[in-house]
Amino acid sequence: MDLLLHICCAPCSVACVKTLREEGTEPVGFWYNPNIHPFLEYKARRDTLRQYARDIGLELREEDFYGLRQFTAAVAADCDHRCGYCYACRMERTAQYAAQHGFARFSTTLLVSPYQNRELIRAAGERMGERYGVEFAAYDFRPRFQEGQEEARAAGLYLQKYCGCVYSEEERFSNRRKKELHKLHKAEGRASQC
Repeated sequence: MDLLLHICCAPCSVACVKTLREEGTEPVGFWYNPNIHPFLEYKARRDTLRQYARDIGLELREEDFYGLRQFTAAVAADCDHRCGYCYACRMERTAQYAAQHGFARFSTTLLVSPYQNRELIRAAGERMGERYGVEFAAYDFRPRFQEGQEEARAAGLYLQKYCGCVYSEEERFSNRRKKELHKLHKAEGRASQC
């Protein structure tokens, strides 16, 4: 076994698995995402990945842990900087699992998203790789992000609307509300100019 691939969700895995297979690497998927909330969202992402893995013949290993209390307790004091903790906790468990189960390398599908902080992910992966004696493979899957998303849509995979934690869900609604208010104020401004 060469590469353990941490998978945040099925849609993000599409381009990553395809890229790895094209280079001759057969990854083993690894589900560990205690940052995803609420539970119905966690379950939807996990179950979609399970089905997708079966569909494409990807071996999937799971650390099925819904970690609402632990995650929120760890980031509540500084929720604006939660991503560093989020990346580190997932990379730590992935590196630890890889070391315990004989993998030479590990990586993550988080590296496909242009919306994630690549440098923070890479730093966490390298730090945890050193800690557990497993190489972190910092692939740049981003050039295939759009292609992967289109394939995920075509395959009918569940596509989430926010990164994963309750804080990112809150930001999603907050940003949508800001856009709605901006449009309303623009429309009112035009109406008053008539």
